[in-house]
Amino acid sequence: MPAFIIVQVEVTNPEQYKEYQKFSSIAMQTHGVKVLVRGGQQDVLEGQAPPRTVIMEFPDMAAARAWYESAEYRQAREARAGAAKMNMYVVDGLSV
Repeated sequence: MPAFIIVQVEVTNPEQYKEYQKFSSIAMQTHGVKVLVRGGQQDVLEGQAPPRTVIMEFPDMAAARAWYESAEYRQAREARAGAAKMNMYVVDGLSV
């Protein structure tokens, strides 16, 4: 069943965050990640939206964890240190 990584981001250092974006894009391309949402306009229907949202699709939970733990994404995380406040989690999707 598919799995989705959902990311909520508040960028605190835009210049440094550009480095993270560069390396995270390389990690996504290397691992064939399907990006469904990456930033974009948000329209709050209830509650409060984070400043930035990213949603990525993976074949399964193991593939999502493998991407997160990969050397390519580790480099991105290191580049992001101090540049953003981030919540990131993976959830199982539905088989339809």
